[in-house]
Amino acid sequence: MADRDRRWVREEFLTYAYILLYIALSSGQIFFNKWVLSSKEINFPYPLGLTLLHMVFSSVLCFMLTKVLKIMKIDEGMTLDVYITSVIPIGAMFAMTLWLGNTAYLYISVAFAQMLKAIMPVAVFILGVLAGLEVMSCRMLLIMSVISFGVLVASYGEMEISWIGVVYQMGGVVGEALRLIFMEILVKRKGLKLNPISLMYYVSPCSALCLLIPWIFLEKPKMDEQGTWSFKPLVLTLNSLCTFALNLSVFLVISHTSALTIRVAGVVKDWVVVLFSALLFADTKLTLINLFGYAIAIAGVAAYNNSKLRKEAYRVSSEEPAQSVPLVAASTLTNETRI
Repeated sequence: MADRDRRWVREEFLTYAYILLYIALSSGQIFFNKWVLSSKEINFPYPLGLTLLHMVFSSVLCFMLTKVLKIMKIDEGMTLDVYITSVIPIGAMFAMTLWLGNTAYLYISVAFAQMLKAIMPVAVFILGVLAGLEVMSCRMLLIMSVISFGVLVASYGEMEISWIGVVYQMGGVVGEALRLIFMEILVKRKGLKLNPISLMYYVSPCSALCLLIPWIFLEKPKMDEQGTWSFKPLVLTLNSLCTFALNLSVFLVISHTSALTIRVAGVVKDWVVVLFSALLFADTKLTLINLFGYAIAIAGVAAYNNSKLRKEAYRVSSEEPAQSVPLVAASTLTNETRI
């Protein structure tokens, strides 16, 4: 009995440790990206270049861990047809999401960007209805209305709105919604389930290629002209390493918790980012209207998550939670990080 209790305590401790690690890494990575992009000391206002660096770094490390060192295994079942019809669209939308989301940090505060991200379920639901994956109902319409109203109130409370930044952020939201739709199609229609490491292994190179092409035409000429190739490699390498560590924490959280715990952790992380950004960045000025609107939006997001979890519970009632919804859980986490 004593050994069983000790094991239970150890497992509980590890679970909470993984959750706290995810919240810390996810929040920290958002702040780190904002600092790298906006800091005059680093002098690297190139969101395309930063995101491309992340994807290349992730691709190399995934290859090293799975093929060279063989510390982790890649899930089998990937075919050329699935890669072309599903992985490439997912990689392209992921690249679009990260590019536009990171670009938004050049124009709006971290807190306001996080508030705008709360509209994500609305975009996912609308696109899901159009794709035949969701069914319109009075309950879901009410939830979407609550989320939209909350985001509108939060936006109204923003003291200095850059509409360019809002457009970039909304573009990132649309890209992320499309990515989630493609991932759901991959699970439901293709029947393929990948853990986050396998997903990174397949998606990262595709995303890197999608980012390389616009980077060559949009940011490389500016970097050549301004002579900003003399950036600080140690800082950018550490930034990329933190991004990869964040993805590993996603793997640990999914492996040791339920989908409900993951989504609750995501909500907690959102509030941590909003509140701490006001302390860390001079461009963040929170108002009571901001916070009130965001609270309404988060309440709607919680209701949406609850509805989705019930739906998933019916679908995967005969399977293990850690293995049954890896793509859904992984997407819930990674889309919030804007890595």
